[in-house]
Amino acid sequence: MSTAEQTVHRYIDGFRASDHAAILACLTEDVVWRIHGTRTTHGKAEFDDEIENPAFEGSPQLTVERTIDAGEVVVATGTGIGRHREAGAFRFAFNDLFTFRDGLIAEIDSYVVALS
Repeated sequence: MSTAEQTVHRYIDGFRASDHAAILACLTEDVVWRIHGTRTTHGKAEFDDEIENPAFEGSPQLTVERTIDAGEVVVATGTGIGRHREAGAFRFAFNDLFTFRDGLIAEIDSYVVALS
């Protein structure tokens, strides 16, 4: 497993535990997170606010099914279970593209699809 893939797994582990410091340690100061169809955050401060979005409860259960290392880009695919405060539990599939700069995640393109 490459260093970039290890960083992606640390990042995902951070979300599983809602560990802000662990997640933020994987990111550049000017990180951009595009959750396509939903929103985009710019910089660590905005990113930090999104780690535990107030519309959701607890930490997500995330299962990484595959990672693909393409040098400066690592792709992670998998499934998850989250809990929306009003709508309750939901299942989803995700595909995240992590773009690296100087060993840290500089951009994340997230594609999330609800599962029935």
